[in-house]
Amino acid sequence: MKRLNFNAAMLALVVCSAGLATLPAAAAAPAQDGIPVESMSRFRGLASAEQFDAQSKQQYLQLMSEAQKKGALLPDGDPRVVRLRAIARRIVPFATRWNPDAANWKWQVNLLDAPTVNAFCMPGGRIAFYTGILSKLNLTDDEVAMVMGHEIAHALREHAREQAGKTTVTSVGSRLLGAGLSAYFGVDPRLGEVGSDLFTKGWALKYSRDDEREADLVGMDLAARAGFDPRAGEVLWQKMGKASSGAPPAFFSTHPAGKERIQRMSESLPLVMPVYARAKGVQQSALPPYSTTPAPN
Repeated sequence: MKRLNFNAAMLALVVCSAGLATLPAAAAAPAQDGIPVESMSRFRGLASAEQFDAQSKQQYLQLMSEAQKKGALLPDGDPRVVRLRAIARRIVPFATRWNPDAANWKWQVNLLDAPTVNAFCMPGGRIAFYTGILSKLNLTDDEVAMVMGHEIAHALREHAREQAGKTTVTSVGSRLLGAGLSAYFGVDPRLGEVGSDLFTKGWALKYSRDDEREADLVGMDLAARAGFDPRAGEVLWQKMGKASSGAPPAFFSTHPAGKERIQRMSESLPLVMPVYARAKGVQQSALPPYSTTPAPN
């Protein structure tokens, strides 16, 4: 009997591993200028694009409506809104490099009056910033572009759908494995369920960190093509690090550690600096040092 139970446990492990191994995207595309574009994960296919778009649209409209009722949705004429939308207009034309469907998105950019140090872009190109991230971090236009590029990257690479698909596969596989191991060792099946839940949550954190890493690099590429200095990324995350002191260790976080992000961005600068120089119409050697002085509001 134990031999059968052991086989069941191993079968569950194989099912889980096979699901994770066969669904990810194919190999990276040939080298290109800037950050190379890779195929998006096939895990996205396990979640409905239409459902995600409809849900995000409803959530965004509801959030904007509630903010407007509270007087927190800043008007179109506010200089900070004008600034954000001007930056977005420069970035959005390059979005289709990372997701051709973005050509049909109804892009929106809004600013919410709240001290939160945050910004986001929902599926379909629905962007929102909070005034807190602009004022507390004293962002330059280049740094705003890095934040915006990063958030847009999440939407372009459809990380929400990918995360949902990965979590589904991991959850099913881990529950099969937990049930098999519980049967093999003769323990309470509820212990197997607890173990599978912890396993799923642990992998979900890893998936989120991987998405953040990709968004960092895609955001750099978008900003550089739009003529914003990608060197701003290092300064941005130094500021973010100071603002988020006391954050949990990277292993327990949905975001990678700040030092890791800065290192990865620094290592990727040779790929995006020529793109930035071309966008500015100058030789890379003629580029001035990065300026941390923000534009006047």
